[in-house]
Amino acid sequence: MRPSGWLVLFLVLVVVTFGLTGDHRFPAPRPLPGPPEDAPRVIVAMGDSTISGEGAGDYETGTNGEKGNWCHRSANASIFQVRVPGVEKAYNLACSGAPSAQVGLGDVEQYTEISQAKQLARIAARNRVTAVVVASGANDDPAFSHVLDSCVQAWAGRELPCSQSVGPRWERRVDKMIPKLTNALRDIRTVMHNAGYQRGDYSLVVQSYAAPVGTDVARGLQDLSGCPFLSEDLRWVEEEAVPVLTAGVRTAARNVDARFLDLSRAGIGREACTSERDPDSEWFRRLAVEWNDLQHDDRATHALQESFHPNANGHEQFGQCLSEFLTSVDRAAACLPGREGNLHAAASPE
Repeated sequence: MRPSGWLVLFLVLVVVTFGLTGDHRFPAPRPLPGPPEDAPRVIVAMGDSTISGEGAGDYETGTNGEKGNWCHRSANASIFQVRVPGVEKAYNLACSGAPSAQVGLGDVEQYTEISQAKQLARIAARNRVTAVVVASGANDDPAFSHVLDSCVQAWAGRELPCSQSVGPRWERRVDKMIPKLTNALRDIRTVMHNAGYQRGDYSLVVQSYAAPVGTDVARGLQDLSGCPFLSEDLRWVEEEAVPVLTAGVRTAARNVDARFLDLSRAGIGREACTSERDPDSEWFRRLAVEWNDLQHDDRATHALQESFHPNANGHEQFGQCLSEFLTSVDRAAACLPGREGNLHAAASPE
């Protein structure tokens, strides 16, 4: 072996020896920056209309159509109903109609707003985020709100029942959603990691969707006065569409090792149009028309936007259930009514 070869072998042995013993002088990796220890403890909501507060009224200034922003973030949204010891503030980044790409780090804008994950980065740097709660996926391939619109059109006789027109392709549409939601959730993990958080420093909670309508429509309300759906479509939404969508969201949560909160049965018996005499007992908006908006070209297309979303009562209940889940050690739970009628987080398999 030539002298240069011996020199190379010697250097390799030195590096290996010091590497195995751990007695080397290579500098340790610099720790990632993190929020100061005395930063306020906060929770953050991200996603679409079901968590932004669509349907709950009292919308944040700037999100009720001003300059094209229809995110409809409500002061009554579920994230503001959460009570967790030590948490000082809640942030709502969710935006009505947002697809998963806008929740993640994509370049997609929703109603003039940039990526929610990029907005999260600023919050995570200034505060100590203890939980990020995400409701997303329905505005991807499932296009759930548009499906409900087609169900209404079917009631009017303008289309086939949505159980027939959409039902046969529904599972495939949900399957296409899963990787998109998974990527958005991974982006959230990346943002938190880059802000200096370890996974044990915060909870990433993914929640599913509740059925806004069901088969128990009260007499006289299965029309334009409340819930204009065909009976077969009401059954399909409750028994097939929402359970399949829930399974897809659960899979995405599992893909990123997130906690999962199942809302699929949270509204049973409290859906829109279930009460003939007491609409306030319902947790979802009926067919809702903002008549004043119809008089303005820039607002008319959003006049029905609140329809079939959780109302303020629903958000209050979802927030109470979320509070119980966040203060538990359960990896997964379902929001189910207790004997007194309020929602509680019941531990369930992941």
